[in-house]
Amino acid sequence: MGTLVLHRLYLPEATHGLLQFNGQDICLTLELPWAANQAYISCIPEGTYPVFHRHNERFQSHLEVKKVPDRSLILFHPANNAKYDLKGCIAPVSQLLAPLWGSRSRIAMRKLLAAVEEALIDQGVQLQIQEAQALTIVQQIKKGKL
Repeated sequence: MGTLVLHRLYLPEATHGLLQFNGQDICLTLELPWAANQAYISCIPEGTYPVFHRHNERFQSHLEVKKVPDRSLILFHPANNAKYDLKGCIAPVSQLLAPLWGSRSRIAMRKLLAAVEEALIDQGVQLQIQEAQALTIVQQIKKGKL
């Protein structure tokens, strides 16, 4: 099974992260702040979740995070503003510009999909969400770009 690890840095206005797949940096992430897992206003809880490919007209190819307690339709999808574009989902971004802003999200989304594509077909993918602990990871997130 392929493993996505989302290392989170919690801020008052938003949640920033570094997403790795099988130990390799893929992109940064932008989410809503932690608000006790309240639907539409909070990022999802730390934990391990299965991830599946999903496609619709609005986001085209993207990923869905399943089995999140008390939540549904948690997606990885392109978005550059946490406040206006996210309702609990995770936005892959190329850069973090400010607490609520990322940039080049569609590019980061394509990079994420390319990284996990083979594993999604062959063996499945799981997402492990955890608070960033290693100083190098925290610094990378604070720097706002890979």
